[in-house]
Parts: sequence; C-alpha cells; structure tokens
Amino acid sequence: MKRIILNETSYFGAGCRSVIAEEVARRGFRKAFFVTDKDLIKFGVADKITQVLNAASIPFELFSDVKANPTIANVQHGVEAYKKSGADFIIALGGGSSIDTAKGIGIVVNNPEFADVKSLEGVADTKHKAVPTFALPTTAGTAAEVTINYVIIDEDAKKKMVCVDPNDIPAVAIIDPELMYSMPKGLTAATGMDALTHAIESYITPGAWAMSDMFEIKAIEMIAQNLKNAVDNGNDTLARDNMAQAQYIAGMGFSNVGLGIVHSMAHPLGAFYDTPHGVANALLLPYVMEYNADSPAAPKYKDIAGAMGVDIEGMNTEEGVKAAIEAVKKLSESINIPQKLSEIGVKEEDIHDLAVAAYGDVCTGGNPRPTSVEDIEAIYRKAYR
Repeated sequence: MKRIILNETSYFGAGCRSVIAEEVARRGFRKAFFVTDKDLIKFGVADKITQVLNAASIPFELFSDVKANPTIANVQHGVEAYKKSGADFIIALGGGSSIDTAKGIGIVVNNPEFADVKSLEGVADTKHKAVPTFALPTTAGTAAEVTINYVIIDEDAKKKMVCVDPNDIPAVAIIDPELMYSMPKGLTAATGMDALTHAIESYITPGAWAMSDMFEIKAIEMIAQNLKNAVDNGNDTLARDNMAQAQYIAGMGFSNVGLGIVHSMAHPLGAFYDTPHGVANALLLPYVMEYNADSPAAPKYKDIAGAMGVDIEGMNTEEGVKAAIEAVKKLSESINIPQKLSEIGVKEEDIHDLAVAAYGDVCTGGNPRPTSVEDIEAIYRKAYR
C-alpha cells in the first residue's frame, strides 16, 4: 500500500501572498499568530505579510523567538504565547526554522499531552490536527510547507529530533518567490543543495515508487538547470521562481517516502555545532552517494545523471553512478559549497559521537544500503579532510 499526503491548498507565483486575506475570510479565521524570525523582521520581509494583514484588517500577534535550529524551548515559549494571544490560526514565514517552530507550536496546542515536545520525536501518535497554519517559505530548499516532517533540537541531549506527523502539515502553502528574492548567495546555494539532497535521497530510498519518482526526477532536473543561475544572479527572477517550485516538488516526494543517511549525518552537525542544515547536506551528499552506489539503487543513478544534464546514452550502471556523483560535485563546487567537514568547524574528536547519533536518526531506516555506526564514521572521516 502506498500513501500520499499533501497540502489541502497551495498557491504559487510572484505576489501570491495576497491570497492570505482571501483564505482567512473563506475559513472564517479572526486573528493570526505570526511566527517568523528576527532577521526577516529586520530586513523588511515580514512587512510584506503584515501589509497584507493590515490592508484586510486582520489582527495578529507577532512571535519571533525562533532560532536557526529551533529548540524545545522555542516551541514551548510559542505555545504559551499562542494561548495568551487569542489567535485561531498561525502564519509561518521563513525557512525551515520558522515553519518547523510553527509546526511544533500548532501540534502541542491541539495535543497538550505532548507539551514536553520530546515525546513528539519519531512518529508521534497525535490525535488532533495542528492549529491551521499558512506556511510561506523564504528559502528554496526545505519544503517544510508541504511536508509532514519537522525538526527540533533537544539541547539537553544535544540531538536533533526528527518528528514525523501527518497532523502537522500546513493547511495552506503559499510559495511566493518574491519572498525569496533577497536571499544572499550563500543561503541560496545551501538551501538549493538541500532541495537537491531531498530529491536524490528520496529517489533512491527503498520506499520510492512511481509517483514519488515522478516528483523527484523533475525536481532534480529543475534544480540542475536553475540553481547556479539563482546563486550567481539573485535578480534572475525566472531561476528564483523555478527553484521555488523545484524545492516544493521535491518535498511532495520525500515527505511521503522518506530520506536516507545524508540527513541522518547532517542532523548531528546541526545539534553539535549549529551547522546550517543546507550546508551540512550539500557537503555530505556526494560522499553518501558514493557509499550508496553499492546498493540495489545503483541503476537509478543513471537517471539522476540524466536529470542533471549529462548525456547518458549508452552508459552502463557503473558509468551512470560515476556520472551522477560527478555532476553533483560539479554543481556543488560551482556555487562554492564547502567540500570538507574540517572547513566548517567539525572537530575530529567528535566524529565517533556524531556517527552514533546519526545511526540512531529516524532517517537512517530509509537508506538504500544497510549501514552501521562504523560505516557512517568512515564516511564522516572521508569527508573530514
């Protein structure tokens, strides 16, 4: 049996944030709890949403206690603030951090038995849908607006908790590329490679099937064609628009079939060092692809290479594997992604503990090749220097 869970409603296109007012009226909501981060307020991106709310006389409460890697405390503070606000729906503006924080808040408000937040890790048995949420991404990478996943840091355990819950999916996704135009080059590159990681990992996971494959191959193709242009020329609105769509398309697939050990290995880097998730994924992706080439997924690498723009006519599986890995490396290097863990502050003495944490991550079960702490540690060491 296969299952697909997607947003109830999604909008795409420059300026489509204006539909917030229509959706609020249609659904009979009264007051918004607006979750975003301080940088988006500082640089005026949040104003693009408050202008829509003010023009439609929709009252709102602003909550900006959001970190780049959101914590249990961020969620709990948000739950308290939501309850005091009198709001009846949430607007989440930002990258995965803001949207993940909003997901955690929305789930706990309607499922108070999970108020410790820690009990949400993995597949939580929540009984009620989260507070209705409008999710507006400002990065073209995480696809948090269309997934049933969110990630919260347990600071005490120094661990990233991956939470998987169909009840957390936003009611409305609004993918307005105008909200992404101000992304700096480094963030554009990292989040774009995050989207590519989503597409490649879910394309080769054992749970992949016809519908998810359709999403992921298209996402890989669009990212390969548009990411470098989006990084090199932030004013290339077509490239920005296409990346906004591509990351959403990748999300439709991976949310429903899972990921693999690129994510398992990236999560501890965020927990240990606060490494941006997109950077961690981008750096690790070629090393894990090389490792996973020794798996039943190897024949699919040729499809990946083809979607990346490589001429695969007449290639055998071994050639396809090499071509796919080289294409990913070439794209990564062309947009100045760090290539070694030593470049981003990882400590060699932490590698064994990182491997233990990665092996226990919920994404490990989706890897196409059975793995071990020892294997993961070897990949970290290969990627280290």
